[in-house]
Amino acid sequence: MTVRTAEFVMAIVLALCSIGLMIKSAELNIGWIEGRGPGSGAWPFWLSTGMLLCCIATLWRWFRKATPESRNTNLYMTHETLVIVGTSAGAILFLLAATHWIGIYASLVLFLLFYLKFVGRHTWMLTIILTIGIPVFIFCLFEWALKIPLPKSITEPLFYPIYDLMYS
Repeated sequence: MTVRTAEFVMAIVLALCSIGLMIKSAELNIGWIEGRGPGSGAWPFWLSTGMLLCCIATLWRWFRKATPESRNTNLYMTHETLVIVGTSAGAILFLLAATHWIGIYASLVLFLLFYLKFVGRHTWMLTIILTIGIPVFIFCLFEWALKIPLPKSITEPLFYPIYDLMYS
């Protein structure tokens, strides 16, 4: 697939998604509710409309060959790029699946360890700092500051002492 073809395909796919979101949003109130403000479907509808207009503009410029991308006949993805994208997609799928079994925090530690050290090839020091720091930050943000519990699955008992400190 060339860069030119990829731009065309993505503009069409995003335009269809925009239309679908507009239709679904229109099932809710997309107008102004007196004394309350915009209806619950207003923001999704108008954001989808804006996205559709951008897709139409992209297609118009594609047909006119007005941008470097719309004239580019080079290969869109090399083999090396495909390997990196495939590895990233596989790692994210692992993160999502493992969240069900071992919880978000343990899954995130494994994901970050793999991605930072083996995909990103960062130093062990940076890998360890980020692998510990990011889950701690996310825990503090969601569980402590926002009071939004994230799934912990079988690791939940490990958090009981932390909850005792937080809620006592």
